[in-house]
Amino acid sequence: MFNKDTDFPQFRKLSNEKVFYKIINDRLFHEIQVIGTFAQLYKVEAKQYPEILKIQDMLNYSIEGFVASTHEEFEQLLDANSLR
Repeated sequence: MFNKDTDFPQFRKLSNEKVFYKIINDRLFHEIQVIGTFAQLYKVEAKQYPEILKIQDMLNYSIEGFVASTHEEFEQLLDANSLR
């Protein structure tokens, strides 16, 4: 379950390094999807239960494939793909 002592933002990525996440809080995250040389930024506000569970799973590493990432890694992707 969600730990109220979690410091935000938190950063995660999929182990295949194709999707990167910046978890702003327990209801909001930014996602960068990398497809070949193209990247797309999505801003997701969790309003429905499946989205809320996805954030909890990312924070708790509950699903195989989620690994830790860093602020620097996320920011580098934003800059390299002009996603700001």
